[in-house]
Amino acid sequence: MRGTCHGSQDWRRHGQRRLHPACQPAGSRARGAGWELTRAATVLTLGERITGGEARHLAGVLPAEIAPPLVPPEDVAEKFGVAEFVRRVSERAGVGETVARRGVATVLMTLGEAVPGAEFEDVMSQLPNELQNI
Repeated sequence: MRGTCHGSQDWRRHGQRRLHPACQPAGSRARGAGWELTRAATVLTLGERITGGEARHLAGVLPAEIAPPLVPPEDVAEKFGVAEFVRRVSERAGVGETVARRGVATVLMTLGEAVPGAEFEDVMSQLPNELQNI
């Protein structure tokens, strides 16, 4: 069901439940920290890749502590492909590109569940097709 994450705890549960084992260091605290780093890096990179208006719309439906890095300082979206998206997440989260790719997929799946359908489709329409199938 779309639009079911109503707060940061719901968001964390959705993301951690989906997080691939390769993204989960041993121990529940480490898993939580790994998810938070990957989530934050992906949200920041997503904010750079979509327009400022779309980022503000998306931020409006996400928990407050998740939304701030989403809104970019510029309204114009940067144009870059999947490889650059994953590279930026990898660098920001301090993980390898394979782990970053899995983390990006997890965040996008979580957004797909958490964000109302039309809003999620608007976001995805601004991303490269390859990212939609990551």
